[in-house]
Amino acid sequence: MFTGIIESVCKVKDFRRVGENAEITISYKPADKGFEIGESIAVDGVCLTVKSFSHEGFSADISPETLSLTTLSEKRTGSWVNIERALAFGGRIGGHFVSGHIDGKGFIKFYDLTANGGIIKIETDKKLLNEMVKKGSVAVDGISLTIAELDENSFSVAVIPHTFENTILQYKGIGEAVNIETDMLGKYVRRAIAEYKLSDKRDTISFELLKNAGFTD
Repeated sequence: MFTGIIESVCKVKDFRRVGENAEITISYKPADKGFEIGESIAVDGVCLTVKSFSHEGFSADISPETLSLTTLSEKRTGSWVNIERALAFGGRIGGHFVSGHIDGKGFIKFYDLTANGGIIKIETDKKLLNEMVKKGSVAVDGISLTIAELDENSFSVAVIPHTFENTILQYKGIGEAVNIETDMLGKYVRRAIAEYKLSDKRDTISFELLKNAGFTD
């Protein structure tokens, strides 16, 4: 589990294909104690598993599904990536709950970002847009952001100076792809409503039931 608060922006030291899979090595050394084999780490919002590490960084495998669904397939030696280690028990949640399981990609349609912050507009699939709400949360390349505007084809997010300076958004431009993970709480609500609509339980809801459950007076 992650929060969408990026800890570091790092460079890809090596990226190579291994059959249908890939292996990525990233130059990142944690400020606290070192890595543990098998720990989860988010790279541009994608949850990967540390398989080896050294004083220079860590390596992880990337599955064919992850390569097809995310922007990690486009990474090369020297590419910049966002890094966030898994949330520690009892830690503060400064962003929102992020699983690291990418729902799909989007493409930057409008970009007006400087060191003073600004706006970025991202075009993506309607399926993903249906899981978003204005003022709701979304993870873009693993960054926890708030949706400022939403239409049939795209969504916009406001970016503050700190986010611009401390994430890979500073290296992005119009037409570039980004990883998108919609708010997991919204997914659960949407699924629950869909299941409810398909069931015959909807006929059993009444004011009396709501009153007994404490929803009304």
